[in-house]
Amino acid sequence: MEEIKLTGDQRREKLLSWLQESSPLTGSELARRASVSRQVIVQDMTLLKAKNHAILATSQGYIYLTENKEPRSERIIACKHDPSRTEEELLLLVDYGVSVDDVIIEHPVYGQLTALIRVSTRSEVYEFIERITATGASYLSELTDGIHLHTISAPDEERIEKACAALQKAGFLVED
Repeated sequence: MEEIKLTGDQRREKLLSWLQESSPLTGSELARRASVSRQVIVQDMTLLKAKNHAILATSQGYIYLTENKEPRSERIIACKHDPSRTEEELLLLVDYGVSVDDVIIEHPVYGQLTALIRVSTRSEVYEFIERITATGASYLSELTDGIHLHTISAPDEERIEKACAALQKAGFLVED
């Protein structure tokens, strides 16, 4: 049976459908499903984002953002530690029911750099650390001697307060 080649528009509609059904999905998985290269997927995602589709590239893969009906508390926190303590920091946060949405640094040349992390569970933290290790990638905070920001969120402010107190006790929070 001959495989039917989709047009670019048809393929992008399929990509949206797959992401809305189940995400995150990696570029490699989407490329396999669409029978195209990963580079084609990257280009398709750029085109979809340009058309205002709510797609984010995260460390776990592409996700399609749906409107969250539940109110969440959110805070930006300043942290400092060496790379060897990244897993400890992330686990501490998720153990308090807090999601770590991103990491932000102030680069001397590029200005603010933000990378989505989107970890909410221990298994997501382990997967994130494993990807960093497997690829030999550096943490953004290595560019700023360990100083970085995180946007964190939780169903209520109490969880954020408890998580921040634990971060303070562990020596992660940057003092004013």
